[in-house]
Amino acid sequence: MRETREDLKELQALLDASLSRSTSHLRSIINTESTLTAEELTGVLTGMCTLALSTVTAKGEPRISGVDGHFLHGKWHFGTARTAAKARHLAARPAVSAAHMRGEDLGVFTHGMVEILNPQHSEPAADWPDLLAYFKDFYGDDFFDWDNEVVYYRLHPHWMTVHAPGVDKLTAVSRS
Repeated sequence: MRETREDLKELQALLDASLSRSTSHLRSIINTESTLTAEELTGVLTGMCTLALSTVTAKGEPRISGVDGHFLHGKWHFGTARTAAKARHLAARPAVSAAHMRGEDLGVFTHGMVEILNPQHSEPAADWPDLLAYFKDFYGDDFFDWDNEVVYYRLHPHWMTVHAPGVDKLTAVSRS
């Protein structure tokens, strides 16, 4: 687990606020028995989790694609090629939606804004060296030209909810 107590507190506040301002229909599906706490969620979202990421084109058309998601410090982190269409979409329109689903057992749904962690012609995020070390350890130091080939993002969520009727909560907490 990479989350601090403060990370968990912020994530729990986000999860609680998101569910409380959701529609009655969503709250009829996601309730205290079918969701996870921040601590449980961080115990489940380890390693690489495939995300369905939704961006918007210049014409306002939605586009969805898959990315390697890493849930670190209570936020999704993901990368793509600097030349990818989604990189252009995110540079112009940083609002995104992301979903990570494992069959009917787990669904994590997030809306928010992305931050570029390693911009090509300006200073990287303050924690980029630590994140880069994590990514290099995960993928291999020479998997990419890390300075020129890939761009990484952090998704700052303003809404996130979790549907987890098939997750063993005791196992999730023991992994965190």
